[in-house]
Amino acid sequence: MATVLPFRGILYNPTKVYDIADVIAPPFDVISEPERKELHDRHPYNSIRLTLGKTDASKPNGTDWIPRAAQYFENWLKAGIIVQDNSPTLYFTARSFFHDHRPVTRFGFIAQVRLEPFEKRIVLPHEKTFSMIRLQRLALMKACRANFAPIFSLYSDPKNDIITQLKAAVFDKAADIDFVDYDSQRHRMWRITDTSVQQAVFGTLESKNIYIADGHHRYTTALNYQEWIRSRHPDLPEDHPANYVMMYLSAMEDPGLIILPAHRLLRELPDDALASLIPKVRKYFDVTTMPFKGRDRDKVIVEFISLLKSNAPKNVIGIFMKDHPEFYLLVLKPRVMDQIFRDEIDEAVRFIDVTVLTRLIFMEILGFDEARMDDEKLIGYDRTEAGAVEAVTGGGYDIAFILNPTQIHQMKTVADHGLIMPRKATYFYPKVGSGLVMNRLVPESM
Repeated sequence: MATVLPFRGILYNPTKVYDIADVIAPPFDVISEPERKELHDRHPYNSIRLTLGKTDASKPNGTDWIPRAAQYFENWLKAGIIVQDNSPTLYFTARSFFHDHRPVTRFGFIAQVRLEPFEKRIVLPHEKTFSMIRLQRLALMKACRANFAPIFSLYSDPKNDIITQLKAAVFDKAADIDFVDYDSQRHRMWRITDTSVQQAVFGTLESKNIYIADGHHRYTTALNYQEWIRSRHPDLPEDHPANYVMMYLSAMEDPGLIILPAHRLLRELPDDALASLIPKVRKYFDVTTMPFKGRDRDKVIVEFISLLKSNAPKNVIGIFMKDHPEFYLLVLKPRVMDQIFRDEIDEAVRFIDVTVLTRLIFMEILGFDEARMDDEKLIGYDRTEAGAVEAVTGGGYDIAFILNPTQIHQMKTVADHGLIMPRKATYFYPKVGSGLVMNRLVPESM
């Protein structure tokens, strides 16, 4: 089913860049404006210049940085700042970090995967994307003809056969890359060029589906880029790089696979909508109000989060609004989603918290249409409760919706059924960013 192959990756030259921690960057869609500036200031060769460069606010669509990204990429190749490996390689990685005060290591590998349209049910998505972001990413790919960050994808391997094979292949070898990033996470990467190991791993994956965890915009963009290349070259050979995309692959069962919540933030919400929200939701939810005064907020938020998590088996949503000295905990009443959406939303998606929030609260109660839901400038996200609350108290947003994380079995069920969850339904942690390995989409003969 899935075609996975080694490739000649492009990596930073250690004789030119002494600490790779200086040049890696998170995925473009989780970088705030202050982080964008900090990454640019951190190092002149930071990969942020390739994935999310500095922009002129007066320019339309904020894409004026894209031609500069293409120039940086070509200049860095010519100057030997980044260098392409000589042999087709599988890049085996280990990422060690702390989660809930315990040490965790997530294993995975980077390879190229043949692009498959979603309807073939080989590479499976699970959430919607934003149209404007797809257009921006396509412009970047057309200009640079490269993948600067791998798409984070998953496969099921209950016995951990693939990672066991890869560990055995490198057990007596020092990592080719070993560094600690600015979040105190340790990254190790080994190049595996042994074709017998590669074939064993890739052969195992032929019988498996691949699930996109993080990178739906980039995968959809790769499909659009492939279509664009084919329109220009109808006789495109099967082995052309445009038929493939770079992926980081990890097992669903890996203990280091963490899913965090993606709390929702809304701006430009009318005052009357904020004022009427809680009275309206009482028709569908049991509402608990948790007031606070001044410094008591920190104590109350701990109780609020504890109550939210303890109700995780139910459909539960937390709310915090500007100018409201209280938190609200909403627990969905029985049969509400069936009564309203039985004939509209498949059961596999109907009872996921982000569906309840999106369809019942955003669209049914607040009256959002698809255009409002597709405007990424009006909807923000934060993976921490404290960050979401601060985004509201700081004035950047009007309201925060606090969620429990989507579970991996829910994501898999949705994907297996050929269904789609709302945008940003999952936040896989830690993210797979840019700068570790890159992939050129130009044939080697060119």
